[in-house]
Amino acid sequence: MERVELECFLILAEELHFGRTADRMRLSRARVSQLVQRLERRIGAPLFVRTSRRVALTALGRQLRDDLEPHYRAVEAAIARATASARGIKRGIKGVLHVGFSSPPAGEIVMRAAEALRISHPELGVEICEVPFSDPFGQLRNGEFDVQLTELPVREDDLGEGPTLLTEERVLAISSRHPLAAGEKVSLEDLADVLLLTIDGELPDYRLEHHVPARTPSGRPIGHGPAVTNMQEALLLVAGGKGALLSAAHTAAYYTRPGVAYIPFEDADPIGYGLVWRAGDDTSAVQVFARTALEVVRNTHGI
Repeated sequence: MERVELECFLILAEELHFGRTADRMRLSRARVSQLVQRLERRIGAPLFVRTSRRVALTALGRQLRDDLEPHYRAVEAAIARATASARGIKRGIKGVLHVGFSSPPAGEIVMRAAEALRISHPELGVEICEVPFSDPFGQLRNGEFDVQLTELPVREDDLGEGPTLLTEERVLAISSRHPLAAGEKVSLEDLADVLLLTIDGELPDYRLEHHVPARTPSGRPIGHGPAVTNMQEALLLVAGGKGALLSAAHTAAYYTRPGVAYIPFEDADPIGYGLVWRAGDDTSAVQVFARTALEVVRNTHGI
């Protein structure tokens, strides 16, 4: 039994019109009729009732349609996936892509992009892992990650950077007992009245200044508290009144904790997230991941 016979049967069963079936298959009406008749001879009984006014399925035709359609669609899907895989292999899009993410919102984008690629590029596996709080580029540099969605800015000579995919406002995580916790907003000048927790790790100076500035915009010094290596440790110290933490707005939703208040800034620039990879190593797989992540963001945020 030829595939074209089954395709013709299913389209005619849907359209119940020889002309529209012929148009969809780009065949003549005579050829469509010929294919249906050949299938009916194979089956041994009529599948359609034909009159000058209408075409209808017989009981046997309905049974065959119901039994055949899901299997035929599965075959079509399998062929489409194999075709996509073949195209991807020719373009070098195969194997496993290791992707890092630096925050829960970034992780959600990475997860959605990985799921989209599972369908569009099944030949490309995607494994994801969180970027360490205190070592933002180490695993990327040593090859454990191929690309990562991380906070910007990134000013590293050996790393390439894509466009900003996501932005969010900044907040100050502070003990709920601190006077600043009573207000609806804080300003960057208020940082002169707190101790900012610093980060214990391999952060470049510009990155450390972004998270733990030394002075307010007017030049007032900002005190620095204990160094931390992860978010849970930081919030434990914040709740205990040992310091405050500059953070992104998502922290309030993902890290709710007794004793910690999250106060929005009225004058701080938002935090941006973008894709970063080793300079000169933006492979076909990295490029297709970047395009997919951008499409995910557009569909999710309507941009």
